[in-house]
Amino acid sequence: MRVVKVTVYKANILLVAPFRIALGVTEVAENFFVRIETDEGIHGWGEGSPFPAIVGETQRICLAAARDMARLLIGKDPLDIEARLREISSFLPHNTTARSAFDMALYDILGKAAGLPLYRLFGGSPRELFTDDTIGIDDPAAMAEKAVKFKEEGFRAIKVKLGTTPEEDIERVRRIREAIGSDIPIRVDANQGWDRNAAIKALRGIEDLGVQYCEQPVAAGDLAAMRAVREKTQIPIMADESLFDVHDALELIRAEACDYLNIKLSKSGGLHMALKIAAVAEAARMGCMVGCMSETRLALTAAAHLAAARPIVRFTDLDSALTHTVDPIVGGMEYGEGGRITLPEGPGLGAEVDPAFLKKCESFTVS
Repeated sequence: MRVVKVTVYKANILLVAPFRIALGVTEVAENFFVRIETDEGIHGWGEGSPFPAIVGETQRICLAAARDMARLLIGKDPLDIEARLREISSFLPHNTTARSAFDMALYDILGKAAGLPLYRLFGGSPRELFTDDTIGIDDPAAMAEKAVKFKEEGFRAIKVKLGTTPEEDIERVRRIREAIGSDIPIRVDANQGWDRNAAIKALRGIEDLGVQYCEQPVAAGDLAAMRAVREKTQIPIMADESLFDVHDALELIRAEACDYLNIKLSKSGGLHMALKIAAVAEAARMGCMVGCMSETRLALTAAAHLAAARPIVRFTDLDSALTHTVDPIVGGMEYGEGGRITLPEGPGLGAEVDPAFLKKCESFTVS
């Protein structure tokens, strides 16, 4: 089998409402799709969703990188994923989001060639998955109102974006807890918005409010601060922006800087590295979450296959498609009552991009 053509599509998807986190405001998901075609009639789909402040890539950067990555693949065996990703990583070692789309498409081809859904290909079996739903930074009353809505929709956990001042953030969580009662866990994410002292103050202020964990309370590279926050508060700490690859995972574990790891395909460069991170986490007996940026159900399906296949993944945060004004995906994972995720049984990803949507997208082809 050989790669004969790669087509890359620019995909801008308007969000239902602006979404604010400590790192900025998102109004449009500036994503892209990759379709890899082979000489045996099998094709694979991938998606990237860059968040510049985290991965250092914009949509434009990803599209430029994708053209060069596509050239590296032409004429080569897509089933030799180790070799293909080594070539791409050697050429552009830091473009994790661009690389993740190609990684995803290659695994889609492999699954189709094997006749297996990806979670089976990874040695897993169907298991119950539930996503939380996320509230962006807003006025405390507005956030509490949204939390009540999520509770009424049956979500089993609510994620809350923080990272402003400790006083404001404590008030946000307090108002949400008062509004929804005590039976639903709250997960908080500061997105590096606090320094060490602010993080300690904020987390101590919400310790008695049923907070399940806090993602990335301080700057990504400050593992000493992460460890100090972990030691001085009772709320478990999850590494997010601090974790890109398996080497980061090892450093976080050695530094005793966190309790959990948040694996995102856009940070890890795709499923290949994500599986390695999960293996390291399992060896360290450290639970993981599989999270997302602003992906459609295509990339979310890939992430859900990973979560289903690895029991060390204890949490799933795969709600980004719920914020989109359009759904351009055919097949793929489905959202059920209360955030239940149901995976497709078809081979590979089990998801395609709607041709009608693609007709509206700018694209280029390398062959």
